[in-house]
Amino acid sequence: MSIIERMRLDGKHIFVTGGARGIGKSVATAFAEAGADLAIVDVDIDEAQETAKDIFDKTGRKVIAVKTDVTDPVQVDAMIETVVSELGGLEAAFCNAGICINEPAEEMAFEHWKRVIDINLTGVYLTAVAAGKYMMAHGGGSIINTASMSGHIVNVPQPQCAYNASKAGVIMLTKSLAVEWAKKGVRVNCISPGYMGTELINNAPSLVPLIEQWNAMAPMGRLGKPEELQSICVYLAGDTSSFTTGSDIVVDGAFTCF
Repeated sequence: MSIIERMRLDGKHIFVTGGARGIGKSVATAFAEAGADLAIVDVDIDEAQETAKDIFDKTGRKVIAVKTDVTDPVQVDAMIETVVSELGGLEAAFCNAGICINEPAEEMAFEHWKRVIDINLTGVYLTAVAAGKYMMAHGGGSIINTASMSGHIVNVPQPQCAYNASKAGVIMLTKSLAVEWAKKGVRVNCISPGYMGTELINNAPSLVPLIEQWNAMAPMGRLGKPEELQSICVYLAGDTSSFTTGSDIVVDGAFTCF
């Protein structure tokens, strides 16, 4: 069997949190193109359903939409039950939901700090642990968390201490779970994207000055594209990455190299 054939995800069932748009939608599409059946998990069920239909139309794979607040453990557990019941199993998970609030630390309301930490870090913890429990009891699996280059550096000029702290936490959470579960058949890795040109970023006129500054600082002089994360996530979700766990893969066009 060739490496291309071994990279396929036929027979795997995967959920993607924050899957309705942006990085989540792009990676979910790649999973389906590689042969997986999917659950698009998002708090915005209408957009999740649209994304699920779009991916089904493009790939013919089974794709469901599941409304879930990743900060609520009851909803997360219910999501796992729905995914397993409707798809038939769970072999990989992409814990990707996240938000960013840019405010100076001394001015940030506690509610904003807590919201970022709750979604970006606690949400990853809840969804990864719920997936891990199922996988440990059913032959193992692979979990991919979305961290960020912001877990490695302090972004400028925008102030975003809560986001940076949450993503640094995701990196260490990933390593901790990988070590705890290494002998239990569950691999845990994370990706750390740099600035990515998602539709939300590209279509926000208020961000044009920031994008110009980011590009001026970037060795490659541009934003990344969501599809430039696809092959790495397909690799991590599949069996060819069987000796890869506890890794944080930085995809930032060398932004964090200096």
